Amino acid sequence: MEKVYDVAVIGGGVVGGMTLRELSRYQLKTILLEQAEDVVMGASKANSAIVHAGFDAEPGTLKAQYNVEGNALMEAVTGELSVPFRRNGSMVLAFSEEDLKTLRDLQERGRKNGVPGVRLMSREEALSQEPNLSEEIKGALWAPSGGIVCPYELATAAIGNAMDNGAELKTGFRVTGIEKENGNFVVISEAGEKLYARYLVNAAGVHADEVARMIGDDSFSITPRRGEYMLLDKTQGATVFATIFQPPTKMGKGVLVTPTVDGNLLVGPTSEDISDKADTATTPEGLEKVERLSKLSVPSVNLRAVITSFAGLRATPGGGDFIIGPSAADAGFINAAGIESPGLTASPAIAVAVVKHLEEAGLVLIKREDFSSFRKPFPKFRRMSGAEREALIRQDASFGRIVCRCETITEGEILAAIRRNPPARDVDAVKRRTRAGMGRCQGGFCGPQVVEILSRELGLPMDEVTKCGGASRMLVGKTKETQ
Repeated sequence: MEKVYDVAVIGGGVVGGMTLRELSRYQLKTILLEQAEDVVMGASKANSAIVHAGFDAEPGTLKAQYNVEGNALMEAVTGELSVPFRRNGSMVLAFSEEDLKTLRDLQERGRKNGVPGVRLMSREEALSQEPNLSEEIKGALWAPSGGIVCPYELATAAIGNAMDNGAELKTGFRVTGIEKENGNFVVISEAGEKLYARYLVNAAGVHADEVARMIGDDSFSITPRRGEYMLLDKTQGATVFATIFQPPTKMGKGVLVTPTVDGNLLVGPTSEDISDKADTATTPEGLEKVERLSKLSVPSVNLRAVITSFAGLRATPGGGDFIIGPSAADAGFINAAGIESPGLTASPAIAVAVVKHLEEAGLVLIKREDFSSFRKPFPKFRRMSGAEREALIRQDASFGRIVCRCETITEGEILAAIRRNPPARDVDAVKRRTRAGMGRCQGGFCGPQVVEILSRELGLPMDEVTKCGGASRMLVGKTKETQ
């Protein structure tokens, strides 16, 4: 007899991960389905990493509601999951009288949305707080509840916490069909594998419209919107304290300048609607735009300190607002679609809403007495004192071997990433969990050692270890045969 899950969540990003975690509070059989070989491979690994205050969204929309609710939940959620989070505040700059009018409109939106502490700043006050801002500014809008978080660390931790509480994960499962059989959904993968579930949650990002059409729901469309970024070395991390925005446009919140929780400086993104849902290439034109506009806000941004550039795709809905709720085609199919910015911020609140929709559709929720919302902190050697490092090395000698010099990442941390939920199985997965390879040399020094550790731990020949799953092998052939 086939195993039937109570709920299957399609999509392993931050919304899917938060939803899986919320479901794991109850006596349910749940599973997360992800088409890639690891979780957090879509928009959740390549975005601005901003916890938005909530003054930008149109009042009365789901974006406005879940942004403010999610922001309020973020401190508790990140605390439980042992994920770094900082309320550094956000500042929108005005460069003209027209911009000042826009800021007043945003302030009013913030008031209507229930955003705390939003206020206008004079030019002098803004420059006093952020001395590296452009001298050309006319004023600024300050929102103290804005923050920063690592998006892929948050999503991975949520999924790991859910798995620690009994939820299951299946990667490499690209959904190509959904049928109904004996009242249950039958989810079919590209490889022909079938999985049975009473309820489905569609959190498939840029592919959410395709997944919805598999049950006959063609009520919405998703356009991929590409945003290009540049990440600067940690020597630039103190250029600004707050997240610095320019006035928003219909294409988004504009190019920002922001510190990251790991001490780097991030600039971007661009905003370009494209047709290819897999096109995350950077372009000379896009990066030039990021350079030009970031310097408009902060002229001293040192773009000679860029260590990498990347692009992400936002799942932009045709109607402009989040699509959250039961499908008209089947009440047991809950859409969590069109989750573009501020989706990261909103994700804890979206997860609560999705579970409520499932309950309204008939899912019986019985709380588990053994549920733990807490996730053991990941060992971060670089943040430990000398005494803490010595104590850890005495417990486990693998923490005494530095693998990544740029980020001070030890072999013990890499082993922890491979062994804990969700387990790292390739070089990029180790990178996202530990930061090995995220420094100045971008893996030039530590990459071979990470391959060797993965080979040893997974029982794979070294030439079968991949960068990001599939055919992305790190090594091809041999230069000479060993004797």
